[in-house]
Amino acid sequence: MLEQFFKENNNVALGFSGGVDSSYLLYAGLKHCTGIKAYYVKTAFQPEFEFRDVLKLAGQLGAEVSVIELDILGNDNVTSNLHNRCYHCKKAIFGAIQQMADADGCRTIIDGTNASDDVSDRPGMSALAELGVRSPLRESGLSKEDVRRLSNEAGLFTWNKPAYACLATRIPPGQTITEEVLKLVEKAEDAILALGFTDFRVRVYGGAARLQFLPGEVVQAASRRLEILVAIRPYFAEVLLDLEGR
Repeated sequence: MLEQFFKENNNVALGFSGGVDSSYLLYAGLKHCTGIKAYYVKTAFQPEFEFRDVLKLAGQLGAEVSVIELDILGNDNVTSNLHNRCYHCKKAIFGAIQQMADADGCRTIIDGTNASDDVSDRPGMSALAELGVRSPLRESGLSKEDVRRLSNEAGLFTWNKPAYACLATRIPPGQTITEEVLKLVEKAEDAILALGFTDFRVRVYGGAARLQFLPGEVVQAASRRLEILVAIRPYFAEVLLDLEGR
């Protein structure tokens, strides 16, 4: 039980991303834990809207968030974008949290991995294990569906927020990650968000933007191709639509 976890671990540091899972963890921690601190690690991989959601949710709950600025693009193991990128990125992010949490006197670091997550396909989980990071949602057997339901019951605006992977995942493995490309992707995704789409990806494909929508929205996206082209062209000269969808 999640409540039991917080009773047994009442001085925790939460890696807070503003997503569905970590948002509910913050809510539950504030409710059941005598001491929980939230840490948001701000890097070039997180879009600005995620930071806004972090501040909004923290404001809703009356929680303080410590913001850690991390130059992830200064880490060659990350920017080289090889198969173990996520491992090095996660280790850098939670290493930064651990350093500040230690200074703040927090004994346990937690993250939002839930029981639905396939940890066998997430290299970053190895880094979390090495750092001793715990995942209360997973340990409590709470799936993504459970977390959404509980978040809705708690009145959290994040309850139906689409799952979001960092901007680095938009760049093909082996292609060096640069701030310039990340900014282009972020601006392109902001432009499509402004058109009313909410669950999609703009992936870099050579010099083009490859757009992935949910299968049920591919036809709608195709019918609005002129709007999408106008929105994306300032950032990518070529725009492709993935007909398979996400």
